[in-house]
Formats: sequence, structure tokens, C-alpha cells
Amino acid sequence: MNFNFHTNHKVLLAAITIGFLTLSLLIAVFPAYRLQENNPALPGAIRLTDVELKGKALYISEGCQACHTQQVRSNVMDQAWGSRPSVPADYANNVRPGVFRNTGSILGSERTGPDLTNIGLRQNNETWHNLHLYNPRSVVEASIMPAYPWLFREVDEVLVGQSEVLLPEGFGPRNGKHVIETTKSRALVAYLKSLKQQELPSYLKVEFDAYDWQSPPVKTQEIEGTLKLNGQKLYSASCEVCHQSNGSGVPNAFPSLKGSPIVNKEDPTELISIVLFGLDRDNEFGAMLAFGPQLSDEKIAAIVSFERSSWNNAAPEVTAEQVRAIRERGMPIDWQK
Repeated sequence: MNFNFHTNHKVLLAAITIGFLTLSLLIAVFPAYRLQENNPALPGAIRLTDVELKGKALYISEGCQACHTQQVRSNVMDQAWGSRPSVPADYANNVRPGVFRNTGSILGSERTGPDLTNIGLRQNNETWHNLHLYNPRSVVEASIMPAYPWLFREVDEVLVGQSEVLLPEGFGPRNGKHVIETTKSRALVAYLKSLKQQELPSYLKVEFDAYDWQSPPVKTQEIEGTLKLNGQKLYSASCEVCHQSNGSGVPNAFPSLKGSPIVNKEDPTELISIVLFGLDRDNEFGAMLAFGPQLSDEKIAAIVSFERSSWNNAAPEVTAEQVRAIRERGMPIDWQK
């Protein structure tokens, strides 16, 4: 048989094919398989439901990954987006939708918008997500994100079983119609709410001990010779997205903190409880996220003290000891109904 590459093109083509397949296996397939085998899903990680998978497909098709990442880096800049740096096991459940279809490049590299790795914990309020998707400026005044009104429907009348998106004045349709949720908007919101970092097992925590996740502006400020948590910075990181930088909230969605009777009560128990345990009972503004699992007693005390002393509010400062006592006492019984 003639093995001369110059005269036998079949042999040349066969050699190229074998070389390509060999390199693909050695460089891509085997390392990826080994990585998948050595990084099982973290304890508590749950595979996406069918609705969440549809939302993920919509997330990719709408190009959300062009501006939003899903990868927290091990530097101070990313501290606000996750409780820790991302690890390979975070993506173990990111399965292929089909044999010949890729998982979709959701990690991203462009940080035009916030990282969404932990958005399900940072913001699990459906009302906020609906407002943000229909018109981002309705909840984030300076947002440069495009609006996605085609994910919703505009109707003349809201029927039984339909969920209306109550928009602040000036952000709804100009024709006076009502905006309602659709299967697309629900799926995308469900996917966004599913993005949550799981707690690392003890054997993985060691490698992150060296990282200082607290940037100096958030960590401390010098007050009369003592170091104290900066409530304003913590408020900006955790609360501003709903209650706004000036504490005015969003009409029909998130209450104003300016002059609020709850914020200005001499006894801060109710306000601390809301921040710690959230608010799921029916009220004109809907549910609020519980920050107790995410924030320490010291941080919650700093945030609450900032709220009680800003925007012409004039209530006494709150201490970490007060927060700790309410945390240990647990959620009030009447709030569990």
C-alpha cells in the first residue's frame, strides 16, 4: 500500500482525521469527563425543573449571558455577587439539553450587568423580577439594560387566573392596557430564582480561607476611634435594589422607608424581624426576602440603624445584641400563618 502523503490523498485524509480525533479526545473529551467525575453536584443542589429549563433556554436565546456572568471570581470586586468564589461543582447539574446540543455558554465574560450566580438568594421576589424584565428603569433608575416587554402580554381586562404586573406610574403601556405574566416570563423568572450558591462541604472550604471577601469600604469605617460596620454600604448592596438609594421604594411594589412607622418605631423588633425572617404574609406590597440566612447580626444591625437614621428618620440605633436576641427567639407565630 502506498503511504506517501504526496501521492495518496486517502492516507493523508485518514491521518488528519485520526490526528484530529486523538487530539480532541486528549485535550477536550477526557479532561472534561474527568472534571465532571471529580466534581459531583454539591450537597443540596437540585436539578432544574422543566419550567426552569425552559427559562434557561429563554435566558440563552435572549442573549442575557452577553451582559451577565454566572461565575464569581476570587476577588473583592465580586464580593457583592456571591457568598464565595465559584467552584466546578457549582456547574455539575448544568447538563446538556440533548446529545447534539451544548449546555449553552452561561458563564459569560462581560460584566456590563451584575453577576447572577446567586441572584436567587439576593433577589427572590417575583414582583421585582417582573418589573425589572418589563422595564428595568422602574426599579433601577440608572439601569442600561434593555426592556423585554414581549415576554408579557397587554390586555384590556385582567381575567380570573391571570397575574397582573403592577407597574409604577409612567412605566406601564401608554394605551392604558394592563400587563400580565405569560408562560415565558414565569419560566425566565423561575430560572433566575433557581440560581443559588450551595454551601461548600468542609473539605472544600479550606482553599477559600485566604480570601478576604470584605472590601474596606463595606467592612468598616472609623467612628470616634472605633471600627464599625458601614450601614450605608451594606444597605446599597442588599436593600437598595428594591427600596432605592433614597429610601423611597417603588409604588405598588416595594414600600418607602422614608417616614415609615415601622422604621421609626422606638422598639425596632418588628423591623428587625422583617429583615431577619422576611415577610410572606399578604400585604399591599407582597413578599420580602429574608436576610437572616445571608447576613450576620452585626450587618443587619448596621443596615437597620442606617435606615432608622436616614431620609429624615430619627429612631434610635440598633445593636447586634438586639438582632441576635430576635434571631434566637425566631419568627413571630402570627407571621407563620
